[in-house]
Amino acid sequence: MHIPDGYLSPQTCGVLGAAMVPMWVTAGRRVRKIVKSRYVPLVAVGAAFSFLIMMLNVPIPDGTTAHAIGATLVAVVLGPWAAVVAVSIALLIQALFFGDGGVLAFGANAFNMALVAPFVGYGLYRLLARRAPLTAPWRAIAAGIAAYAGINAAAFCAAVEFGIQPDLFHRADGSPLYSPFHLSQSIPAMMFAHLTIAGLVEGVITAGVVAYLARANLPLLRINHQAVPETEADKAPPRRLGWRWALIGLGVMVLLTPLGLLAPGGAFGEDAPGELDLGRYGLRAVPAGLEKYSSFWSHTLLGGYGFNTGDHAVIGYLVSAVVGIAVIAVGVLAAFGVVRLLRRDRRGSGDDELRGVRT
Repeated sequence: MHIPDGYLSPQTCGVLGAAMVPMWVTAGRRVRKIVKSRYVPLVAVGAAFSFLIMMLNVPIPDGTTAHAIGATLVAVVLGPWAAVVAVSIALLIQALFFGDGGVLAFGANAFNMALVAPFVGYGLYRLLARRAPLTAPWRAIAAGIAAYAGINAAAFCAAVEFGIQPDLFHRADGSPLYSPFHLSQSIPAMMFAHLTIAGLVEGVITAGVVAYLARANLPLLRINHQAVPETEADKAPPRRLGWRWALIGLGVMVLLTPLGLLAPGGAFGEDAPGELDLGRYGLRAVPAGLEKYSSFWSHTLLGGYGFNTGDHAVIGYLVSAVVGIAVIAVGVLAAFGVVRLLRRDRRGSGDDELRGVRT
């Protein structure tokens, strides 16, 4: 679902990127109200979880691959606006350091996976769960169903973005400038992969983690469920695992990431220009815009989650996972640190103005 550079026109990338700017600003403001200082590392954990789960490609029966996102899970635990921040950071790190998703297309990818997926998923979760106790099995099931819907909504948006390009941006002879996929091709391909496999993986993981937290760390679920009334079961002393559960969980996911190398083929719409099957789409040459913008960003640290030589793929995948987590953690903590300093400066200037009025 990571759209590379060149498949979307600069106009499309610009519109979707501009649409995300107010979303990011609003997300920053909303997250500060819900996520208190001691829970800030949880946003980093959410971003790292999303980053790692997107590295785990799973095979699709048609020969392509797909992956989960983790957006609805972050939305359930910390709220949808925290999911916007966490998934956006994961996508940005993937694009800049690993070449997974385009830099020009970052706004489009964030729109699909960091906005549509968590809000659709969280909205359905709230509708299904209603006021069910946090320890009720139905709440975990509702989270799984919602996650399935959220990732498929994101996939549909990506399919539409791919599919409208040939009609909107083409040469005089009708040949496409960017994506060569029409809606009749992009929608079936994207939706088949996510309705059959990727959505199920997303739903099972989300339901499993929510069920686990309901038993092992209920206070964590309570962060974003203050309005849910407590039951006697909720009041029982929980088995607290502190931060160990997060570190152990991320460590296990890092070790599992090389499993993504076992999936044959690649994801639909992520082929490099030289790998595009021109005959399949009735083309004689790679679309000019795709050729031009596909190499827009060439400064990846570990392109394709591996070394430039292509050797030691498993080690490269593990190193990429560790580097990605480290960069995400530093980025999230630095962002919240800057926000905190700005808030202090504003308070300080406000106090100085009040002193001046009083004197």
